[in-house]
Amino acid sequence: MKDWKAKWHEIIFEADTKEGKLFDVILLWLIVGSVILVMLGSVESLNQRFGLLFNNLEWIISTLFSIEYLMRILVLKRPMKYVISFYGVIDLLSLVPKYLSIFIAGSHALIALRSLRLLRMFRILKLGTYVGESNKLMTALIASRTKISVFLFAILILCTILGTVMYLVEDNSSGFTSIPRSIYWAIVTMTTVGYGDIAPQTVVGQFIASIMMIMGYGIIAIPTGIVSSEIVKQQPGKASLNTQSCPNCGAEKHDTFAKFCYRCGERLEG
Repeated sequence: MKDWKAKWHEIIFEADTKEGKLFDVILLWLIVGSVILVMLGSVESLNQRFGLLFNNLEWIISTLFSIEYLMRILVLKRPMKYVISFYGVIDLLSLVPKYLSIFIAGSHALIALRSLRLLRMFRILKLGTYVGESNKLMTALIASRTKISVFLFAILILCTILGTVMYLVEDNSSGFTSIPRSIYWAIVTMTTVGYGDIAPQTVVGQFIASIMMIMGYGIIAIPTGIVSSEIVKQQPGKASLNTQSCPNCGAEKHDTFAKFCYRCGERLEG
């Protein structure tokens, strides 16, 4: 039984073997296929013609994901660590709605059913666990969080000041009826979205808006530069993360030459 668990743990939680890589690829395509089914099912004309097919395919995919979820629980020594983890909760949320639809029926529940069906979109969040480069991006984002937070706070202050100035410059007929609404316009303009629901009419207001639009292009590039610099800092020579997963608690992202789990101390297999 121990060997069986160890073998399936390596296949399900890791990607060092041919079987593990194949397992991840199959899961990836099942996730993509399930999300596409949800999207197509939301198109009324397609749902009327192929609703039964969509439903049958969704049941097949839900059954496969249910088996995967149970297998992940069985091969771990401490399955609750996985169950209450982020991806464990996501896996469960993506399964529950389909089974609830068996018990919730009737026209009065159609609105609730539609809301529950949308929870299956959580499956797309599982894609991140099967894309290796996402670890580098996530590390860069975490390292950049302080700089980006300060930058966003500075932009918020700038939008507040400019929004207040526009409230003083423009009158109510232009749409600047309050300072919060003027700040909303400043944010929309600074991000170069430009809905057009509010527009300055005075020469001074248009001049300020022009300056903000030009600033917006530079502001958009700053967070990209911050994250890019952190990605560059991840030198190829550094010990990188591997696909080893702890058989006890399911923790991942261990160093390449790690022998023990950084979370619980369990010896890593392989």
